[in-house]
Amino acid sequence: MVLQGLEWTFNEVAAAYDRWSPGYPPALYRDMFAYKAIGPSSRVVEIGIGTGQASVPVLETGCALTAVEYGDKLAAFTREKFRGYQNLTIVNLPFQNFECGDGSADWIYAAGAFHWIPEELGYAKVFRLLKPGGAFARFAKHPYYREGQEALYQAIQEVYREYMPYSAPTAEYGEEDAKRRAALPVKYGFTDTAYKLYDRKRVTTSQEYIGLIATQSDHIVLAEDKRQGFYGGIKDAIDRYGGMITLHDTIDLELARKPG
Repeated sequence: MVLQGLEWTFNEVAAAYDRWSPGYPPALYRDMFAYKAIGPSSRVVEIGIGTGQASVPVLETGCALTAVEYGDKLAAFTREKFRGYQNLTIVNLPFQNFECGDGSADWIYAAGAFHWIPEELGYAKVFRLLKPGGAFARFAKHPYYREGQEALYQAIQEVYREYMPYSAPTAEYGEEDAKRRAALPVKYGFTDTAYKLYDRKRVTTSQEYIGLIATQSDHIVLAEDKRQGFYGGIKDAIDRYGGMITLHDTIDLELARKPG
């Protein structure tokens, strides 16, 4: 479960987020660019660049990429990280306050960030900023660790029930979820919607897993007096079952086009 109103939290862990948050599979970008090509003459907007997990394949097309980032520390970190790319501009604003001219963008995309924006505002604004024929991509990672690890899963859930009872376990993300998400842009005038799913497996140590979950919004706001017990409990659970945890990532890509 993602608690609403916590989009600010990632700003507090920029370096850790950059270290532990994985990027996206090459096949996703191939499908994205096949839907609508991106090149040196393209004007592209990324919503919520974070520390750039989704940016390099886009930057390497030579396009002019304007990245909108709400967090000032994230924006500063990522400017430095990508200082060698002259075709990147990072704007430190929430997307709700960003303007680049109506009908000016060839592509707008959001990687793991669009759910922080109210649906009716986000899709309507993306539609307005896109050129006729312009495209929108929304994608995100959905890790799941229950499959094939039931005993470990239950042990971890016991720790959550003790320290974070408000954080209900997340169901495995599937095709019906992607299909529902892909249908949303139609309400705001988009056409030619499509979706793709990609699977990936990651195996991490208990310590690496602690580093990863410590960058998640609801974990960042965990009360300080509970953190040691919580993370210690998660680590102990993984160590009792071999010291490794396998994460099955489902990555979803939704595509939509502005008529024109």
